[in-house]
Amino acid sequence: MSDAVGGSAAGTTDWSPAGTTGGSPTGGAAAGSTTGPADGPTHRPTPLTTGGATGGATGGAAGGAAAAGSATGATGGSSAGPRGLVVGVGASRGVPVDEVHGLVEEALREAGLSTSEVVALATVDAKAAEPGVLGAAERLGVPLWTYGAERLARVPVENPSPAALRAVGTPSVAEAAALAGGGELLVPKRRSAPAGRPAGVTCAIARLGSRTPSTTAVTRPQRT
Repeated sequence: MSDAVGGSAAGTTDWSPAGTTGGSPTGGAAAGSTTGPADGPTHRPTPLTTGGATGGATGGAAGGAAAAGSATGATGGSSAGPRGLVVGVGASRGVPVDEVHGLVEEALREAGLSTSEVVALATVDAKAAEPGVLGAAERLGVPLWTYGAERLARVPVENPSPAALRAVGTPSVAEAAALAGGGELLVPKRRSAPAGRPAGVTCAIARLGSRTPSTTAVTRPQRT
């Protein structure tokens, strides 16, 4: 099964990294991000993150960047806390934000989960600047966590994909990104189903373990 989407269409999905140069994301989102430890996620807050993100960044810088406090602050005061939900997302180049956001909301709704429990979207570094993924995180009001392909490749998953391995260097993006912070997989990888074209998004949902992944303080990106 492919980590992109859709049965027969899976092999045709464009997994080329968007907004990257030599495998490293470029553009506004990357420029405003803060890189965490090598084995933890990079937090890429979205432009409309307010309130908690500012508090999380300020508190982290002043107090030595307490990991859990920064991550919780970035959610804008989400009631979910460290046991909240992380939605892993895989996406083709140029995928519309409506397709990403729609699949995430559908997966949550059908599993009986609430968007208010989501503390982050997560993906592979190569998709860090993908507008559809960033836009979905913005709509949900949560940060985007990104992981290196090497880190995701070490996460055991139910539905590995040779196509994803060839394209971005890890056999799983959605499930592995959801599980990279530890915890329990609640919704295995599922695919979007746009009309008239191959699907371009996968997502999976996990509940975080007893603590959030270690990271440095979350900062707000500069607007230009």
